[in-house]
Amino acid sequence: MAPTLISKNDAADAAAICEAVTRPQMRFVPIKDEHQQATLTLHRTRQGFVEERTALYNRIRGLIAEFGIILPQKVERLRREIGAHLEDLPSWANRCVGDMLEHADRLDERIHEYDRAMAESAREDDRCRRLMQLPGIGPTSATALVASIGHGHDFKHGRQLAAWLGLVPGQYSSGGKARLGRITKAGDGYLRSLLVLGARAVLNSLGDKQDRHSRWARALVERRGYWRAAIAIAAKNARLCWAVLTYGEAFHLTADAA
Repeated sequence: MAPTLISKNDAADAAAICEAVTRPQMRFVPIKDEHQQATLTLHRTRQGFVEERTALYNRIRGLIAEFGIILPQKVERLRREIGAHLEDLPSWANRCVGDMLEHADRLDERIHEYDRAMAESAREDDRCRRLMQLPGIGPTSATALVASIGHGHDFKHGRQLAAWLGLVPGQYSSGGKARLGRITKAGDGYLRSLLVLGARAVLNSLGDKQDRHSRWARALVERRGYWRAAIAIAAKNARLCWAVLTYGEAFHLTADAA
């Protein structure tokens, strides 16, 4: 008997949705309250300003390179060295680059305002204050996590949260052989990037610290390399964040947990 071809239409979509919601393993997107939505709006707007600023500096570097002026990629050095070259640009080019630099200054001011707003919001929230006790979790990461997952009750355990953020290896297993690849990079890329940036901050600030967490991170870098260590720390922080949000005051961060 030949298989029946089901066309793509609204009725078929509705039937598929009804079938899906009856399955026991189906997971649903948690509903966010107004405070969470407002906080995420703050994050998305700030991130948009950051991306616009990055694109603006890249545009400046590309335009002045057409006149043979090559400057470093780092923003601090670009802003410090570009002043000496502005007079070498033709009139309209000089004015355009100056206007873009002024616009970048305004973006910097807006970004700093949003950073202060996030820091104030984090200080006023008990959950954020507990999250910021973890190494590599600052006001930006804490407020973003609370606004995105709330108390974390939609995840059964911390590893599920790490998997939702794409911080676990992808599986390519078949025939009884387990094969693990690169991280999946699934889920919310913004949260994942914040956790990875926090992990990199932990690695960059290790120095000569001899606490248990620092020794573990240092050994991980020596054994697996910098980037794999950063991903491992980010995944561990995701699991610890889930525990902090789920258990609240009942969860006590010990030296072994950190």
